[in-house]
Amino acid sequence: MSGPNGDPNISIDDGIIDDEDEFEEEEYVAINSMLDQINSYLDDLEEKNDALNGKLHDLMESNRQARLEFRAQLQQREEEDRAGDGDLSSSSHPGKEDLKEDGAS
Repeated sequence: MSGPNGDPNISIDDGIIDDEDEFEEEEYVAINSMLDQINSYLDDLEEKNDALNGKLHDLMESNRQARLEFRAQLQQREEEDRAGDGDLSSSSHPGKEDLKEDGAS
């Protein structure tokens, strides 16, 4: 016959579970105290985890905003460069002749 958990050759009547093995009141108090400590540690761990998740979310959002700003600046510079290439005689882009004239004066 199999036991209560399907273990072969173990029966409930073999004396493994004995009704005389009762816990004293102090043992229950000690177990409850340990469980309370574990619960407190788990609560603290959960709070720290939540705080870290919040900070990580803020960091990711900040990183996303910085990337968007960087892309916008890069795109603006590219547009300015394209606009400047069409007008080479402007004062912001002096040609070789302009440089020679400034040095000759």
